[in-house]
Amino acid sequence: MPPLLQQIKFYFDVLTRSSDAYFFITDIEGGLTLLSRNWVEDFALPGESLPDMDAVWIPLVHPDDVPRYKASMDAMFVRRTSDEHNINYRAQDREGQYVWLKCRGSLLLDEEKKPHFFGGVMVRLEHLNQADSVTGLLSKGPFEEAVREALDEFRRSGVGGQLLLLGLDNFKIVNETYNRAFGDQVLRATAEQIANILPPGTNLYKMDGDEFGVLLPGAGEGQVNRLFRAIQTCMTRQQFIDGRMYFCTMSGGTVAYPQGGREYQGLYKHAEAALDLAKRDGKNQNVIFTREQYNRWMRSLEMRDTIKTSVENGCEGFSLFYQPQVDAVSQRLVGAEALLRWKNPKGRMVSPMEFVPILEETKMILPLGKWIVEEACKTCKKWRERVPDFHVSINVSYPQIKDVTFFPFVEEAIEKLGLPPAAVTLELTESTIVSDWAFLNQQFDEFRHQGFRIAMDDFGTGYSSLAYLKKLSCDIVKVDREFVKNIQESAFDRQLVKYTVELCHNLGIRVCIEGVEDEPVYDIVTKDCGADFIQGYYFGRPVSEHDFEEMYINKRGGTP
Repeated sequence: MPPLLQQIKFYFDVLTRSSDAYFFITDIEGGLTLLSRNWVEDFALPGESLPDMDAVWIPLVHPDDVPRYKASMDAMFVRRTSDEHNINYRAQDREGQYVWLKCRGSLLLDEEKKPHFFGGVMVRLEHLNQADSVTGLLSKGPFEEAVREALDEFRRSGVGGQLLLLGLDNFKIVNETYNRAFGDQVLRATAEQIANILPPGTNLYKMDGDEFGVLLPGAGEGQVNRLFRAIQTCMTRQQFIDGRMYFCTMSGGTVAYPQGGREYQGLYKHAEAALDLAKRDGKNQNVIFTREQYNRWMRSLEMRDTIKTSVENGCEGFSLFYQPQVDAVSQRLVGAEALLRWKNPKGRMVSPMEFVPILEETKMILPLGKWIVEEACKTCKKWRERVPDFHVSINVSYPQIKDVTFFPFVEEAIEKLGLPPAAVTLELTESTIVSDWAFLNQQFDEFRHQGFRIAMDDFGTGYSSLAYLKKLSCDIVKVDREFVKNIQESAFDRQLVKYTVELCHNLGIRVCIEGVEDEPVYDIVTKDCGADFIQGYYFGRPVSEHDFEEMYINKRGGTP
């Protein structure tokens, strides 16, 4: 080893004792490269002095990054258009994992201005908080740099592109169901699946929480839609890690640049708005940013504050409407479903599709849910004076079931009223269930042991209805209106409803058919399918407490 390199090696050894960085220097004429000891150890290289660095190092560079790596080196050693090597790329460490590296190197010229030495420093981006420690992906900082560079390129060339934010649906429930370590495994698996279907040379970035970012220079809306469909295909199926099942779909928010913004902050905010709308509008979809969409998102943010104020002011503006439920054979009124309504401070009735997701996101559903229980049970107690076996159905969400104070509250509420537990049915929307069957059944068994009834709402609209029916202990299944609206024309729908009713009856479960709007449909679901209960416009629309009482309770016999 030349004396100068021997002296440099001494400095390398000193520096690595107090730094996580990797150091290198290459004698260009002799072709010998000297590496710091930590580099050799972390990447399992054959030695600290290598006669042909490229032969050892390039095989460890990620295949997608090799072209950029070689181009950067060629700029110095072949074309000599630059005297600096500055690049981020991935390389495989001694554990076989690809890690992100930031490499900066410079040429040292001799007296004749010819390259003499090439030296520099390399750091792992995770040490600079630029790589995500869970997935190994570049993080939010490098994503911002890439977007700013793409905007600069647009200003030079006029070529725009697309920014896509991706967010896992129901990831919070996965974390709650298992634990954060399992959630980290889901994030790693998701990152690998998405990275494998991205176009060559396209990086996937890990953003905050369960979000990922993709930058697609030169792409149009059609290319983004095709990419998102490919992501949907690999995500919309049950998946397993260590034998444990999880199910997470993916939502996306896309903004084109420069149309959606000429600066990073504006672009990112618009992409976040589009992603948020995708999740609120049903998840598992990609929303393309438009000014109209953004304005709708801003209105929803304002609505959050208004709803919070309403709940804090004693649930001001909220009320319960009731829709009758009848015995399928006798058509006698047996109960009603309590449905939440909200009138904003301007006096406008707001659709539940708008405000219910906000209630769940903000956790306002927890205090409001208790208010619903109190109001519905008070009303049920009053109406049982005229219809002795009247019962009320109350919708509950997954966050409410997870709330340890909910069950004692419900017990205390009916005890104060002197209302029998059998008068209350708790309806859980099927699509809110992910995989925590043991916990759900434990909670529901406590309710059922006390005499409450449990109903599975919206049966047939979720991901795996039969699996839910098998795993969830319930007393009533409510078949969604989607299977009823075409039942006169569709033999398939008739048979499906009929077999569902038969299956439930064999399991000791009663069936309520929703969405019955006329007599022919009523005849089919009762005479052909054997339903136990009916709920739909044929017997009554949701109405206020006062109107329900006038229309049904005060009528002799309680018949709609």
